[in-house]
Amino acid sequence: MAIPRRRIMAEYPDRMRATLRALGEISITAGLILMLFCAYLLWGTGAYTQSQQLLLQRELAAKNQGRPDKIEPGTALALLRIPRLGRDYQYAVIEGVGAEQLRKGPGHYPDSAMPGQIGNFVVSGHRTTYAAPFNEIDELERDDEIIVEAREARYTYRVTSQDIVRPDEIEVIAPVPGKPDIRPLRAFITLSTCHPEYSAAERLIVYGVLKESEPREE
Repeated sequence: MAIPRRRIMAEYPDRMRATLRALGEISITAGLILMLFCAYLLWGTGAYTQSQQLLLQRELAAKNQGRPDKIEPGTALALLRIPRLGRDYQYAVIEGVGAEQLRKGPGHYPDSAMPGQIGNFVVSGHRTTYAAPFNEIDELERDDEIIVEAREARYTYRVTSQDIVRPDEIEVIAPVPGKPDIRPLRAFITLSTCHPEYSAAERLIVYGVLKESEPREE
């Protein structure tokens, strides 16, 4: 028996309303999940990094009072301070730039120079998640100070310039930044992070040179 066309037309708006209601509920749920995920990326990961930094900075303080030992991946090797970014800005720099290391804080490229040494001390850090230690390094200006407190001395670098490069332009981490064929005669520092924010399409680079060394008192 055929269903009258008038009945079908009468039921059509009800079905449409039910479908739209279901789609609306799904969209709201998806939106809430997305908001929670974003909140985790911005605050949850930051809480993890901050807790790790407390441990790493205590570890670093203890090391500074003891005998020198080998720097192992994932351990703290120096304390980074950047006055331009605030009086409270300080991060323990970790040996290594793997995903696990960078979740804890800024990481030192193992093949680059150590703090204060001739060559290029290269440090990479997150710009948005995991406490975003390098979120504001684009605000650094020429002659701003970057202070690295290592076990043996306090090194003050002077910012010289900034650059934005492709991820495959590895010349920026050469012993002489941007000049891989030249032998270094000075101590440099290079800070690297993703650019623009929330993207890994490019890299934001801040360059500096050693300005002053203050040996740590025994």
